[in-house]
Amino acid sequence: MRRETGACFCGGIAAALDGEPFWICYDHDDDCRRAIGSPLTIWVGYRPKQFQLLRGTPKAFSQTPGVTRTFCPDCGSSICYSDEGLPDEFYVTIGFFDNPEGFRPQAHAYWDLRLPWIEFDDSLPRIDRYSRKRDPKFGNPRDR
Repeated sequence: MRRETGACFCGGIAAALDGEPFWICYDHDDDCRRAIGSPLTIWVGYRPKQFQLLRGTPKAFSQTPGVTRTFCPDCGSSICYSDEGLPDEFYVTIGFFDNPEGFRPQAHAYWDLRLPWIEFDDSLPRIDRYSRKRDPKFGNPRDR
């Protein structure tokens, strides 16, 4: 079985993820851009049961109802993202992984929010919203 590991910048938070991810996506969303501190990120989707915290306790933060982001309370590294509208999905940012080169994105989410100087020469789908089907009872985080 595939096992991936990751850690924050200072090493205070470490985790393992067992099995294959079900979704890997570029994210151009402005919320993620602000939270991550980068023009975009790549989220690697797992099921919550695939994630095992090995060391430390991440700090959780929510700016948008139903959406929780975790990060290292010491160095600030972003770790993961969960959304009540996607209850069996758990996303880890590409920068947390020890070996990120093995994750190839499958699409671009929030393409309409990308920075105008971001260009990609790929044929991946460009989606102007969530790339996953989200429970509509939680609304759209863009309407914050």
